[in-house]
Amino acid sequence: MTAAQQKNAAIPFEKALEELEEIVDQMEQGDMPLDKMIQHFERGCALSKLCRKKLSNLEKKIELLVKDNGGDGEWEDFDASSERKTAAVKPAEETLSDEEDQEEDLLF
Repeated sequence: MTAAQQKNAAIPFEKALEELEEIVDQMEQGDMPLDKMIQHFERGCALSKLCRKKLSNLEKKIELLVKDNGGDGEWEDFDASSERKTAAVKPAEETLSDEEDQEEDLLF
């Protein structure tokens, strides 16, 4: 890993996303010299890649946690209004009924 990659990896996701948004805003204004535009584009690509990587790693970690909790790795919808403080996997009884499953097989 290069020094620049190590430096980028240490940036928290929120900071990387914030910097990326600032770069996009500046570039959208269109009053930037070409050389600076290219530098911003390169930095934006690096930040975008970093954010995708961090999100991908987090997704894998969450899936492992769900599996470790006795589930089969299936995702649960997040409910921010829920008072539940811990993650849990839906019991098998809460899966689609046969009728709902058949309805999903229809094209229209």
